[in-house]
Amino acid sequence: MRDGIVTGEGVVLDLRPASFASRMLGIALDLVVLFLVGLAAVWLGWELTLFTERPVVTIVALVAVTVAWPAFVETLTRGKSLGKWAAGIRVVRDDGGPVRFRHAFIRSMVGVGELWLTGGAVALFASLANDRGKRLGDMLAGTYVIRTRGASVFSAPIVMPPPLAGWAAHADMRRLPDGLALAARQFLARAAKLEQGSRARLGTDLAGRIEQYVAPGPPPGTPPESFIMAVLAARRDREWARTQRERTDERARAATLHRLPYAIQDPPR
Repeated sequence: MRDGIVTGEGVVLDLRPASFASRMLGIALDLVVLFLVGLAAVWLGWELTLFTERPVVTIVALVAVTVAWPAFVETLTRGKSLGKWAAGIRVVRDDGGPVRFRHAFIRSMVGVGELWLTGGAVALFASLANDRGKRLGDMLAGTYVIRTRGASVFSAPIVMPPPLAGWAAHADMRRLPDGLALAARQFLARAAKLEQGSRARLGTDLAGRIEQYVAPGPPPGTPPESFIMAVLAARRDREWARTQRERTDERARAATLHRLPYAIQDPPR
């Protein structure tokens, strides 16, 4: 089985689920790191608190190390941790996108039971029974672990077709489902290598599915591949423009917050 993940630059990485050995290596390294961090946190808490407060400090430290810290690290690194980095693996969503806090938090919460309390036995049997090597936390969070080393890269530049630029500028385009957007990018990346009949059928099918999220439809006679390319390019450009506007608004709000109240002059600089 092969799965794809799309970067922000429109590059499709053809990746496979991580092997059982690499997953176990990553988990083992992470558990060692968390154990050492937990010991350090408990020791520091005991040194800074009274004897009667130590049980509470110990519980707080254990929760922070087993739940909060792994979720924070995976969210910040988009699915990586020290163990996963060393093993060359990464956690992604089922659609290939980067994990968010809720995914990482669910994995951490379930991991307390299937990794810590059972010594990893539950995670072991769950991974062996799943074709993607998922443990219970992955099944509930909608994630799985992929290899990040040794993958082939397919360049898929997304460029607006000039004949469709005018139509795309005024068309109403809703957000595409993650799976559909991923399939469209993979198709454009591999179209040149497909047999002509398969290429035409797949392009027509994807264009029909994408057209449900676009109004009005493309001009009559538009090739399916050009239509798909135009939609992806327009969505990317609009997302970039929206991000730039949000940054400008944030800077404006920050400047306003730093000003003194009305009628009070700013100090000389």
